[in-house]
This record gives sequence, structure tokens and C-alpha cells, in this order.
Amino acid sequence: MMEGFVLHGDFLDTTAQRRVRWRKNAWAVCEDGRCAGVFDALPERWRGLPVHDCAGSVILPGLTDLHVHAPQYEFAGLGFDHQLLDWLEALAFPTEARYADADYARAHYGRFAADLRQGATTRVCAFATLHGAGAAVLMEALEQAGLAGGVGKVNMDRLSPDILREESTAVSLADTEAWILATRENFPHIRPVITPRFVPSCSPELLAGLGALAEKYGLPVQSHLDENQDEIALVAQLHPDCESYARVYDKYGLLPAECIMAHCVYLDAAERRLLRERGVFVAHCPGSNANIRSGIAPVTEYLDEGLSVGLGSDVAGGYTLDMFTAMRDALSASRLLWRLRGGTGRWLRSEEALFLATRGGGAFFGQVGAFEPGWEFDAVVVDESRWPARPQNTDAQRFERLLYQAGDRDVTAKYVAGRRLF
Repeated sequence: MMEGFVLHGDFLDTTAQRRVRWRKNAWAVCEDGRCAGVFDALPERWRGLPVHDCAGSVILPGLTDLHVHAPQYEFAGLGFDHQLLDWLEALAFPTEARYADADYARAHYGRFAADLRQGATTRVCAFATLHGAGAAVLMEALEQAGLAGGVGKVNMDRLSPDILREESTAVSLADTEAWILATRENFPHIRPVITPRFVPSCSPELLAGLGALAEKYGLPVQSHLDENQDEIALVAQLHPDCESYARVYDKYGLLPAECIMAHCVYLDAAERRLLRERGVFVAHCPGSNANIRSGIAPVTEYLDEGLSVGLGSDVAGGYTLDMFTAMRDALSASRLLWRLRGGTGRWLRSEEALFLATRGGGAFFGQVGAFEPGWEFDAVVVDESRWPARPQNTDAQRFERLLYQAGDRDVTAKYVAGRRLF
């Protein structure tokens, strides 16, 4: 006997063409964690299932955060007078060193996971620190919170402070493999992810070894790419044999079929082609890129060229886990870039912002991010009653109001792969 339920309300998602789709006063059927369809009238065969009635509320696919640093959540909103490399030295590295203490990690990762649970995010790909035990603690916290996604034990064996540099390349690789073996079967909804912090912090030997581990265990990879101009210049000095930053990752087998590269503010044409050919996902992090003055990624060009793109909060370069804020940041950044370029090209459309936060980023996890038959059933119910009342909103106005008024605090119910969290 299949387990399932029915969700009733006004469904809003996006199509593969990045267009908004409303299905109001509709019935969505969830069977064994997957969507069986959305119907104007509930078919007879499912009328015996329990109904969760959310009439009058908007029901969205769960939002996906493709890039977040869990240990940095404790200092979110601090240090934005620094640029990237200085910001890492002043705030990120000293904070992350504390996660060598498993009790410290448990307390702070527990808070991170609990806060993430209460919002609209259902899928997440997170960085932990270089400490394998701490990364396992984060995986356990996210699993217990009911979320789905991946966690990376960070790797760094060079150009890092003494408090946050692994003993040697061999130790880094051995610790990473031990962490993989200890966690890959323990958490049904949270996978280990190979995570070189970024090229400057990893020796060529470490990059090669991580690429080999990704291939050996069939694991995804996540890292940073072309975030900051000083960072790009440093990579060019360290790897003069590679024509670009992206080619360094590719050289060492770190652009596999399942891969997320965060930021990608300054991709050149060859890098764009390479990422598209490899199927790499770009995690667009507009809030972080503004806060630490990295730049503005031309996200509409990436979409139009066929790259796979989602959104990242990039806490604590970003100051909030709220992915509604990430959507608004993406729209503002794109419009500003259009103006700075003299009104050439195009800016991000509102419906594309929702696409990035749902179907775009969700695709990294498979059939996730829309209410399509057979897709995993991730959903959040959003209560609009807090917002200023306006009679006779059109569908387009209701969507726009949601985009600019909604936040995590408006989420009244949440489902991940058919499991109701609250």
C-alpha cells in the first residue's frame, strides 16, 4: 500500500522555459515522496488520502541553497568592510578553527540546522570545516532537521593560517577518505561532497587526490571559482600552466558530472563553454558578491548560454539564510549591472529569480524544484496575510508581491521529499 497525502491550495512554480505557472484551488497528490500530479479536481483514486488543506495560501516548491558555509553562520552580518582575502583572514579562518572542538561544532551546527529547518529552504549544499568529525556532526544535524542535500569536509594544505591548515597533503586525503567511509551510508538524505576550499588553499597533489576520491566513490564536488579578481590573479601565479581558473579544476578531475562552482563572477568565454560541457552548476551568490565587493555575475548571459544555474546564500559572505532575500538580491544585482553596462543586454526577469531558487538549483539533486509528475515532493506553504492588503490583485501582481514581501517567517508548512517537517 502506497503512503501518501493530498495538499490543497494555490500552487506556484516555474516551467522548464523559466516561466511562472499558477494552478489555483488545486490538489497535489504525493505518493511515496513523489508528486503524482496537480489537479483541478481530486481524482477518485486518491480521495481516500489525508488532505492537508492550505486554501488561500501560496504553495511553492521548496527552495534550494546551492552554497552556504555552515560554520560562518555564527558571524553572519559582520566584516563587510573587508574584501574576500582579507575577510577570510579576519573572520572566516579564526572562526572555523574553533570547529576542531566537536562539542563547539555540535552546538553551533545545531543552531544552523534548526534555523534552516524553519525557513523555506528544503535542499542545501554546505561547507563544513576541515575537521572530519565536525563535518559528520553537521551532516547529522541536517539529517535530524529533516533537510536534504550535501556537506563537504573542507580541504586546505597550503596558503592558510597555522590554525586552519592540515598537517600534510597525505593527512588531508586520509582524513577525507576516512570521513567519506564513516558517513556515506549513515545519512539517507545528506551526502558527502568533495570540497577543496578553493585552488589557492590546495596544493596540486591535494587537488589530484581529491579528484581521485571523487571518482573512486562517485561523489559530487563543490568549490569556489572566479569570485574575486585578486583571487583569480593568485591562481594564475600558482598555476601558470593552466589557461584559466576553471582549467585548474578540470586538470585534476574536479569538474565531474555532479559539480557546483560558487560565484563565477568573472568567467571568460572558454570557461563558460567548459562548465557547460561538463554540466557544472553555477551557484550565483549575489548578496555575498555585493557585501564583500567581488562584483556582479552576468547571470542572464549564463542562463541564455545554457549553463545550469541556481542560487546560494553564501552565508556568511551573505548575511541571511533566507532564500527569498537571495532572489531579491539576484534581481537587484542584475538590474544594476544592466545600467552599469549602459542599458545593453537584458536584466533578470522576476520569474527567472524563482526558477533559480527552485527548479534551477533543484536540478542538481535530480527531479527537484517543481510540481511535476514523478518529481520529488518538496513544498513550502507561504501565508500572505502579513503583507499590506490590496484588493483585486492579478496573478502577476500576486507573484510580484510574494517575491518582494515573502520571507522565511511566512512559511507555515514544509515538506521535503514528501516528509512533513512542520
